[in-house]
Formats: sequence, C-alpha cells, structure tokens
Amino acid sequence: MSHWMRRLHKWVGLVIAIQFVLWMSSGVIMSLLDATKVQGREFRVKPAPPLAWPSNVLSVDALLAATTENIMSITSGWVLDRPVYRLQNDKRSWLVDARSGHGLPVDAQLAQQIARASYSGPGSAGTPRLLDFTLEARAHKEPVWRVDFNDPEETSVYVSSRSGTVLEHRNSTWRLFDFFWMLHIMDYSERTNFNNPLLVSSAIGGLWMALTGVWLLFASVRLAEFVPARWRRRSTVSLMDEQGGKLRAVEAVQGDTVFQSLARAGLQLPSNCGGGQSCGLCAVRCVGKAPEPTGADRALLSPQKLAAGYRLACNLKVKRHVEIDIGDVLVASAEQAGVVASVTPVAPFLREVTIRPQSPVECRPGAYVQMHVPAFVRNGDDLAIPADHHADWHAIGMPAELANDAPVRRSYSVSVPVERCDGNLSFLVRFVPGSKPGRGSGYMYTLKPGDEVRFSGPYGDFALKPGTREKVFIGGGAGMAPLRAMIHDLLAKGATEPLHFWYGARSRRDAPYVAEMREFAENYPNFHWHLVLSEEAGAADVQTGFVHDAVLEGLLRTHPNIASLEFYVCGPPAMLSATREMLRGLGVDDARVAYDDFKI
Repeated sequence: MSHWMRRLHKWVGLVIAIQFVLWMSSGVIMSLLDATKVQGREFRVKPAPPLAWPSNVLSVDALLAATTENIMSITSGWVLDRPVYRLQNDKRSWLVDARSGHGLPVDAQLAQQIARASYSGPGSAGTPRLLDFTLEARAHKEPVWRVDFNDPEETSVYVSSRSGTVLEHRNSTWRLFDFFWMLHIMDYSERTNFNNPLLVSSAIGGLWMALTGVWLLFASVRLAEFVPARWRRRSTVSLMDEQGGKLRAVEAVQGDTVFQSLARAGLQLPSNCGGGQSCGLCAVRCVGKAPEPTGADRALLSPQKLAAGYRLACNLKVKRHVEIDIGDVLVASAEQAGVVASVTPVAPFLREVTIRPQSPVECRPGAYVQMHVPAFVRNGDDLAIPADHHADWHAIGMPAELANDAPVRRSYSVSVPVERCDGNLSFLVRFVPGSKPGRGSGYMYTLKPGDEVRFSGPYGDFALKPGTREKVFIGGGAGMAPLRAMIHDLLAKGATEPLHFWYGARSRRDAPYVAEMREFAENYPNFHWHLVLSEEAGAADVQTGFVHDAVLEGLLRTHPNIASLEFYVCGPPAMLSATREMLRGLGVDDARVAYDDFKI
C-alpha cells in the first residue's frame, strides 16, 4: 500500500504544491504593495464636515405630500454643494433637490463633477461611462459611473448612479493587488468568496497531504534506524545457490534491509533507484517461506515471481536469519572497468555506445549492464551532433548543461551478442529531450572513444526460452537493443522457426538498424521484419499506427494458433503496457510473454 500511497502522494502533492506556491507568492506580493494606493487613498479627498442644513428647503412632510410614490425611507444629504433628499422604496431609490422638490438624476455631467471633487491628483477626467457591473466596484450591486483620470496610477473613480456617492477609487496598484488576491483565495469569478469549491478542495488536499505525509513517515522510517547499528542485535543474510548450498554469509544488523546489509558487505545489488522501492531491479528469492509481499513488491514484481518467493531486497527487512538466492548477482556485482571503443549516432536521439571491457564478460542476449555514472558537470557543447541531426536537436533546444550531482547507476541492455562484437559490449542509448536531461543518458552521450568507464553486470532474466516455438518480437525506442541481440543470436545459431519482429517508431528518422533488419529479412526466409510509424505515413513496406495495433491486425487476428507463439516485448512503458493488455485480451498466458520494462 505504501508504494501506491507514495505515488498518489507525489501527484497530489504536485497539484497542491502549485497552489501553495501561488498562495505564498501572492501573499508576499500583496504585502509589498503600498497600502495607501491599494486602498485608493492616494488621490482621494477626505469628505468635508457636514454643512449646516439650510432653512430654505422643503420639509419632509411637504415633500411626501407632493409625491405619489410609496416612500419607505427618506434621508437628507449633500451632492456637492446642493442639499438633497434620498428616497427609497421596495423598487428603486432616487434623489430629489431639497429646495425645489424636483428629481435630481445622476447623469454623466454630474458624475464627472462628483468624481473631480473627490480627486486631488494631477490627472484630468475622461468621459464618464455607465456600467451595470464591474469587478472594480463589485461590492456595490447597482449601476455605477466610471470616470478615468490620466495620471501615472491610472486612477478610476466610481460614482453611484442612484445616490451620487463616491463608491471607490481604483488604480493600477489596486488592480495588481486584486489579481493576486484572486489567486490567493482561488475565486476566479467575483474574487470575494472564501468558501469557493476550489479553495475548500485545496485546503482538504493540503490536509490530506499532511496526514499521508505523517503516515508515510512512520511507514518508511523504521524505529531501528534511530538506534545505532552497534546497539542492535546481530543477524546474518545467507546467500544460497539454486541447489540450496550456502555460497556466503553476510553479517547484518536487525532493522536493516537486505539491500543495505549486502551493500555494507561490498555486494551492491543492481538498482536504478538506490534502494528507493521504485525500480524493481533488486529482487531476490527468499529460500524457505517468504514474508507477505508489500505494496511495492506487488507493484514491481509479477505474480509469477511473487509466487516463487521473490521480494525486493530494498523492502525485505532483516528480522532474524535470512536466506536468499540472488542467482549470479554475486559474481556480476563486482565493479569492472572498460574503455569506450566507439560512439555511433544511429538516429537523432539514439546512439550506439560500444565498450571494450578490460576482462572478458559473458553476457547472454537480453541481459543488461549497470553503468556507474559518476558525479559530473559538462557543457552542452560537449554533445557531438552529426550535421544531418542538427535540425532535430535545435528544434527541441540544445541543453545548456549536462550534470549529475551524485553517483548513480543506470541500466542498458546489450544490443549485440558479445561473441559477435569481438567481446565488446554494445548498447543503444536513448536521449530524452527536455529541460533536464537524464543523468545516465547525459553521461553516455558525452562519452568519446578512449574514455574510461566503470560498470557491473550482466544482470536480468529477460532471455530466450529454450525450444523452437514460433517467436514474435515487439519493440519500440531503445527496446530495439535486447530484441536485436536475441535475433542476432537466433539467426547466427541457425534457428529455423518463424521469427517476427515488429518495431514501432514515430518516424523513419527515429528507427535504428532498419537496413540491417531488411537485410536479415532478405537473407533468412524465416525472419519477417515490420516497421510501424506512428507519426509518419508509411511506404509500401512500412505500416502506420501503433505497433501493438499493427501486430494485432497484421499477424494475430489471422494466425491459426496463437497458443503456439512466444512473445518478447521491450520498449517505452506506454507501449509495453498497451501490448501486454492486447495480448491478455487475446487470452495469451503471461508465461509465454517475456518482457523487459527498463525498470523505470
């Protein structure tokens, strides 16, 4: 559960964080604005003391006797230097000249005079405009006159069309304040409602973030971590072989994970996330009864592996003596050195990097190697871009800097069997354009022939199954690498079963090794090559659409016996997910689908 809670916490946190930034930034900006200007007092004339009510005015009784309207309230006041009565009933309110008893409409001329009298700034008044409603005088639900002044603050004076009262002085500082006020309270319509659904939802989301954050803290941090290792009980992690024999015993302390215990003993399990329960590479098989799988185990390991006793080492706590089978990782985990033999761009954002190891490496097709990426900072100019790829790179923007602040490990599948590559390790590295390039691809793309590199491996269980079943390979992006290695191996060893390779790319320029695959198809009758383009119209030998749809329509719908097929799938997460879902829909057993999801 904690794995999914972390993911949900992350995405909800992103949304809440955006609003949190708006709350904080708007609050800071509003606090920095001049309060006098925001309140409209800068050029506003203070109201004069009430004048003595003149004696030559109509009495209230005389006024009421002269009107046929039903009057509910009557008040006296002044409009400029003119005494007036303000009358109101349940339908309207209006002004009457207190001396003559005649109605006094607040027209454009009078509104302009009232606005000028309330204004002390350097600007001159413009032509009044009658507005039924404006956000700048939203507290007053009545038609208002707006009189603009051409001062540096762009002052506007709002006068009531009914009472002749000066309602508001607004200016550019207030308008800036009002915009950030809108962001602050999340009322994007009238900018007054503190209880609007967006604000309430964000507040509830913030509370949920706080509560789940506390829950994740207790779920992620073990009490033993607060106890020094030397005070905790000692235990052991025994590394077993497939026959149950003990290969090595590693001292551990209770409360640590198997991943931590092995790392302290110098045995680094493969991992892209450093033990963060997000990549799934550090799976080990528990010998004997395995503990109940956690949410992270279920999310990152297949049901078949869970049933076989596999668990994530970074999530497997050492409570007592632990026995695990880590396969050939004990040998593969040793750090090795190599030299870059060649770097060859095979597509605008795909590059073949070949490493010559100092010592021979046995690596079956489908396996991957973990490159040890050091901390580095390199200028974007270090990227050697071929002339025919310049347009593609400039279209997405060349990165100014490539950097990695701490050593990490990144996994790359071998794209050619080592015995067919003079013992070298050849990888297909994809560069994902963006404002922050990947730390692994940024490092690999700046390598040059002669550079020394460090790596460990090979690892992985993505491999060809024994037997001569008809095989279907489905790939995309850098997923070409392990599938290509498998096809090289099968053809070199004289495989006679039908081999189908369906590869999806956006365009021809994004598809690597097309000429090689076409040559295989010409020279080996049992090999069938299909290129599928999702964003470019294809020629006679190229299909258009998504690769999983092309496989379905071009092979599986008409195949006489889908149950006889084996599937090997590798590519971007979306393509992999869609392909596996399509195969499940056809009733293909998961046991006949081998896949590599790059563990990302």
